[in-house]
Amino acid sequence: MNSNEIDIHKELKKYFGFNQFKGLQEPVIKSILAQQNTFVIMPTGGGKSLCYQLPALVQDGTAIVVSPLIALMKNQVDAIRSLSSEIGIAHVLNSSLTKTEINQVKKDITSGITKLLYVAPESLTKDEYVAFLQSVSISFVAIDEAHCISEWGHDFRPEYRNLRHIIKQLGNIPIIGLTATATPKVQEDILKNLDMTDAKTFKASFNRPNLYYEVRPKTKNVETDIIRFIKQQKGKSGIIYCLSRKKVESIAEVLQVNGISAVPYHAGLDAKTRAKHQDMFLMEEVDVVVATIAFGMGIDKPDVRFVIHHDIPKSLESYYQETGRAGRDGGEGYCLAYYSYKDVEKLEKFMSGKPVAEQEIGFALLQEVVAYAETSMSRRKFLLHYFGEEFDSETGEGADMDDNVRHPKNKKEAQDQVVKLLQVVRDTKHLYKSKEIVYTLIGRVNAVINAHKTDAQHFFGSGSDFEERHWMALIRQVLVEGLLSKDIETYGILKITDKGLDFLKNPQSFMMTEDHDYTDADDDSVVVAGKGSGTADEALMGMLRDLRKKVAKKLGVPPFVVFQDPSLEDMALKYPMTIEELTNTHGVGEGKAKKYGKDFVELISRYVQDNDIVRPDDLVVRSTGANSANKLYIIQNIDRKLPLDDIASSKGLNMDALLKEMEQIVYSGTKLNISYWVDELLDDDQQEEIHEYFMESETDRIEDALREFDGAYDIDELRLMRIKFISEVAN
Repeated sequence: MNSNEIDIHKELKKYFGFNQFKGLQEPVIKSILAQQNTFVIMPTGGGKSLCYQLPALVQDGTAIVVSPLIALMKNQVDAIRSLSSEIGIAHVLNSSLTKTEINQVKKDITSGITKLLYVAPESLTKDEYVAFLQSVSISFVAIDEAHCISEWGHDFRPEYRNLRHIIKQLGNIPIIGLTATATPKVQEDILKNLDMTDAKTFKASFNRPNLYYEVRPKTKNVETDIIRFIKQQKGKSGIIYCLSRKKVESIAEVLQVNGISAVPYHAGLDAKTRAKHQDMFLMEEVDVVVATIAFGMGIDKPDVRFVIHHDIPKSLESYYQETGRAGRDGGEGYCLAYYSYKDVEKLEKFMSGKPVAEQEIGFALLQEVVAYAETSMSRRKFLLHYFGEEFDSETGEGADMDDNVRHPKNKKEAQDQVVKLLQVVRDTKHLYKSKEIVYTLIGRVNAVINAHKTDAQHFFGSGSDFEERHWMALIRQVLVEGLLSKDIETYGILKITDKGLDFLKNPQSFMMTEDHDYTDADDDSVVVAGKGSGTADEALMGMLRDLRKKVAKKLGVPPFVVFQDPSLEDMALKYPMTIEELTNTHGVGEGKAKKYGKDFVELISRYVQDNDIVRPDDLVVRSTGANSANKLYIIQNIDRKLPLDDIASSKGLNMDALLKEMEQIVYSGTKLNISYWVDELLDDDQQEEIHEYFMESETDRIEDALREFDGAYDIDELRLMRIKFISEVAN
C-alpha cells in the first residue's frame, strides 16, 4: 500500500479508537511510512509504542520489534491481539517457545497474517531465524529501548551492539530506534551504532510538569519517614525502589506490619509470585509495591501517585525513567528520593571489580546523581539540562514543582569566583575534570596535578578562601548556565564554551545558591526523623530535653543514658501518653520505659491536654520483629559467655553488624553482661578511663570518643565499652 494513500487518522480510529495523535506521534508515523530511518526520543508515557504499531498494521509485510524485556513483549502482543480477530497478528519469538509454536509463528508470517514480530536481541543472532527472515517480506525493524546499545545508557546490553550487522543481512530495510531517555551522548552513540546517522530525529520534551521532585537526607529513621509519607497519601498507589532484594523484603514487611497494603517485587521471587504481585498492584488490591528496578518496565498504570527512592539510583537516566512511572495520566505525581553519600560509596564499591572503562563510565554517571541530589538550584532545570533541554525556571511549565524552588536557599553574588573558575579551566588547557579544577583552586596536590606541574602555576591556590564544596557547587551551576561544558567522551573533562569566553571578556552578575549539605545525615549518632521536614514538635522537644537533664542530674548519669535524642524526637512526634505507648517509640524497650518513662509520659499527657493536640494514632511505627529472633539469640549466648566472633559468624554477621544489634539491645533497656569479653581486650585501668569519659561526656558519639583518646583505642574497643557502660549505668 502506498504511504500517500493511507489515511492514518482513519486507521488510528479503526485500530486504537483514538480521534487524534498525541505529541510527536503523527510526524514520526509519516516518517516511518515514507521508509525513512527514524529516531524517536520520547519520555515514558508519551505513546512511543503506537509510533511503530500503527505503521506495522497498515503496511504490507511484517515489522520486527526488538525489545530486551520479555514481560513487555507479552504485554504488547496481548494488546495488539485484542485489536484484531486474527490471533496471529502479533507474535513473540524467543527461547521460551516450543518447536510447534515456532512453526506456527513462521506459518503466520509467511502467509502475511503477522504484522508485528517481537524478538529479543539474542533470538536475532540465531542463524536459522535470520535465514527465515531473509525469505519473507519485512516492512521495517523497530528497536525499542535503543539506549541499551550505548555503554553510556543506564541499561547497556552487549547483545544490542550486534544488531546493525544482523539487520544488514536482512536487506535494505528502514530502522526505527526508540528510547525513553537519552542524553546527547547516548543519542549520538545510538545513531552511530545503528549506522543511521541520516535518520530523521524526533525529540519530545522531557519535562513532566505534573511531577514534584524532592530529595531528603537519608537518616536512620528513613522507614518511619516513609510510613508517615504513605499514610498521608491514603488509598493512593505508589512504588518504592530499593537497590537490593533484601531491602525490598524488609521494607515491604515493615509497611505491612504498619497497616499499609504492600507487596515486594524482585527477580529473586518466582515468576508466579512476581506476576501475582504485579497484578495485585494493577488491580488495586494493594496500594504499594516495593521493588528493585526490575519492576515497572512496561507497567502501564496511569495513576501511580508517588515514587519513592529508598536508595539513590546509579544514573540520572534510571532516576528519570523510574520517576516517570508516576502521574502518567497527567495527575499529581510525587517523586521523593532519600540521599546519603554513604549509598554512593556503596555503589562505587560494587563497581570496583569491573573493567576500567566501565568503572570510569559508572563513576561519571554517579557523580551526576550526586550533583542532582546536592544541588539547590531548580531540580527540573538541572534534570532537563542533563537531557540536553533548556528550561526557564521562572516561566517554564511546572517551574515551582520541586523542593528547591519552593524552599529556596540563599543566593550570593559570585561573579568574581566564576571569572576565577573559568580562567583556571582555560589556563590548565582543558586537561582536568571537576575534582582537579577544584584542587587547583584550593591549592591541593594530587598525582594528576603533580604530573602536569600545575602546582607550580601562579593561579594554583588562587581560590583557597573558599572550601571544596563551594567550588563544586559553583561548577554545577556554571555548567547548567552553559559557561562550561563537560566532555563526556573523556569521562567529564571540563571545557570552556563560547558563552564562557564571552563571560570572561564581559563579566556579569552571577547569583549562586549554596548546595545542600547532607554529610552528617547518617553518622553514628542517630539523626532526627525527617529533619527539615518540620515533623517533631519543637516546643515539646525542648521540654523533654529539660526533663531529661533533670532526671539525669538526679540519677548522676549523663543525659544520653536516660534517653537518646532520636527517642525524644520520636516522643515529640507521636505523643505517647502511657508506658505501653512509650515502648513503641524509637529505641525504647520495655525495661527502659518502666525505669525512666513515668515522668516523661506525664509531661506529654499534660502538654497534649493543655495544647488541644490531636494525636497521630497511626504514627506508632512497629518493627517487624524480624530481628527479634537474632536479638534473643545474642542475649542468650552472651549469657552463656560465648565468644562474640562465634556469635556473629553463626548468624552470618560481621563484627560491625553484631555490635549494631548489641547497641540496639542495650539502648532499648536490656542488660548485656559482656565483661567476660571486654576483660580480654582491655585492662582495668583502660576500662576505667573509658568509663569515666562516658560518665562525664555530653554525648555518646563514637567520633568524639575517638578524637578524645586520639588513637589510643580502636573503634570496636570504644563501641564495646559504650555497650558495657550503657548496660551497667542505664539499665
